[in-house]
Amino acid sequence: MEVLNKESVIVGNINYIICSDNYLLEINRRYLDHDYYTDIITFPSSEPPEPIEADIFISIDRVRENAATLEKAFSNEFHRVLVHGILHLLGYNDSSNREKQEMRIKEDSCLSLRDF
Repeated sequence: MEVLNKESVIVGNINYIICSDNYLLEINRRYLDHDYYTDIITFPSSEPPEPIEADIFISIDRVRENAATLEKAFSNEFHRVLVHGILHLLGYNDSSNREKQEMRIKEDSCLSLRDF
């Protein structure tokens, strides 16, 4: 929530749905016509200036695998993905290399707000 407070946005309901790789793959195929695994899919259900509302699906399998591949603690990777979904709601994208780099910098900035 600190990320949203820092961005001065009004928050409605944000639902995190933790699921498996296969479940998120099916959502990716059905709603986005993408045939690949991903760690997160964000579905906003509001438009500015309304309060932010969304369903954010996270593959716990993918987060676990990414943490191992990147040699990061699971909790750090999980927090990164949580923030990543919020950043999508705030208008950040990660389609191009430049956008991915900007997203990573913003993720790191947001993660620095943690109290632990």
